[in-house]
Amino acid sequence: MSVIHITEENFKSEVMESSVPVLIDFWASWCAPCRMIGPHIEAVAEERPDVKVCKVNVDEQPQLANMFRVSSIPMLVVIKDGKIANQSLGLIPKEKILELL
Repeated sequence: MSVIHITEENFKSEVMESSVPVLIDFWASWCAPCRMIGPHIEAVAEERPDVKVCKVNVDEQPQLANMFRVSSIPMLVVIKDGKIANQSLGLIPKEKILELL
């Protein structure tokens, strides 16, 4: 499955109402660690069809970043049944991303 870009408009339907766990990558184009973790996020999206993988650009969606109290990026959040189940801050390897799920 490909990565879904989340905005205020599709947040509720894609994340909060999802029947499967959702991995959200909070990122920005100017962030070097975000660019480094990007291929891992894409790989997880391809390898784990049982998980919805999403990205939120914090510059374009500051209200969503505020909602999740994003103070540093990259920040990964796992949502299950509409609630935060796990999260991680900073650059981590793909294996650790899979452990979050």
